[in-house]
Amino acid sequence: MRTILKHYINGEWVESTGNDTEDVINPATEEPMGQISLGTKEDLDKAVQAARDAFPGFSQTSKEERIEMLENIAEAYARRKDEFIDVMTEELGAPLEISEKIHYSMGYNHFAQAAESLKNIEFMEHRGNHTVVKESVGVSGLITPWNFPTNQASTKIASAFAAGSPVVLKPSEMTPFAAIMLAEIFDEVGVPKGAFNLVNGTGETIGDGISSHPDIDFVSFTGSAGVGTKIMQNASETIKNVALELGGKSPLIVLEDADMKDAARNAVSNIATNTGQVCSAATRMIVPASKKEEFEQAVLDVLPEFPVGHPREGNYVGPLVSKKQWDTVQSYIEKGKEEGANLIAGGTGLPEGLEKGYYAKPTIFTDVTNDMVIAQEEIFGPVMSIITYDTIDQAIEIGNDVVYGLAGYVYGKDPETLKKVATSIRAGRIKINDASHDFNAPFGGYKQSGIGREWGDYGIEEYLEKKAILGFPS
Repeated sequence: MRTILKHYINGEWVESTGNDTEDVINPATEEPMGQISLGTKEDLDKAVQAARDAFPGFSQTSKEERIEMLENIAEAYARRKDEFIDVMTEELGAPLEISEKIHYSMGYNHFAQAAESLKNIEFMEHRGNHTVVKESVGVSGLITPWNFPTNQASTKIASAFAAGSPVVLKPSEMTPFAAIMLAEIFDEVGVPKGAFNLVNGTGETIGDGISSHPDIDFVSFTGSAGVGTKIMQNASETIKNVALELGGKSPLIVLEDADMKDAARNAVSNIATNTGQVCSAATRMIVPASKKEEFEQAVLDVLPEFPVGHPREGNYVGPLVSKKQWDTVQSYIEKGKEEGANLIAGGTGLPEGLEKGYYAKPTIFTDVTNDMVIAQEEIFGPVMSIITYDTIDQAIEIGNDVVYGLAGYVYGKDPETLKKVATSIRAGRIKINDASHDFNAPFGGYKQSGIGREWGDYGIEEYLEKKAILGFPS
């Protein structure tokens, strides 16, 4: 049982000014695994003031100092690998393999990549008769989600630190302990006091407080489109900059010449990884009508490669994060059946042999049309919709026919067709076949999937203002 009833403000762990606490539930057992204090407006004000006081000094640190700091953070982060894996498995229910290869790894790579990217950023550039200076945006408020606690917190914090921006972080109250570990690491390596502040709490109190606070200059949020809309409204009162990474309903377009077994494995991996709780996951499989039956059978054949069960017992698919999320996924599965989609695997209820924990059955719908709710709305669970097409142009049209544009996927062999699809899907990140991650590639969305970009130098640029100076002395 982890009990942290303090917030990290101005380089110290301090008592909350309120008395409210919240249990953190292990979704695999439905039992508390920890407890945190829920912060108050007064706690947030203290954190913001600490960041504002730190801003003059932190923003003027040299690039070399910030590179060294980020490298030290990455080294300290790596030393706590086993603990990060344990925390992710406990608070999120992520299987050990996912906790190590995705959650731990992504957090580490963002700090390491930020240090590398920073080496190539010039903060002063002479252009003709003017000079452009890049300066820290100011105090940044960061609001991160429960589904990727290390990834989302790390990419935002690493970019902010690289830019010399002090931060106030509000992690999800459902998965707070990874962020608490980050605070411990920053304390260990000597991040300047006030440059990092952590206030746990609810979205209504701390999240709304960050987005509307007059002394916060920039807000970076990852989460639902509905909350993103509210953040924009709050931020508009003080005309603060906003970056949003929101939902997705990403297509995976399978080409006629694709190996259907490989494409099916890729498709199932998309809905199985992190139990489908991935904003960029491909959940709409757009396949040639002539290959429909072959693809469906291939999906059914590879599905057993992704077993569901307790995250500490070698399974690939763990529980959903909460009873609320489990109920949401169940309701979408029911909706799919009501709409007339053909259920060929999975369905409602707990998987066989599991009586406790928020486990959902990996569920495959076929004969889906793109106007169905299950094809248009983000389910955030292990649910796949198979949609057919007759021509590539029709496949692209279907792929783009959603309000989201976070990611897209294309699987096949012909280079020209792969390029055509990749360049035609209106989304912020496209993956061709089994392309690997690149932590310097920008991540963010088109349309209602958000505003701005994260990762690498694109992420750092979000935390920088650009000043033009005419007549700068040579």
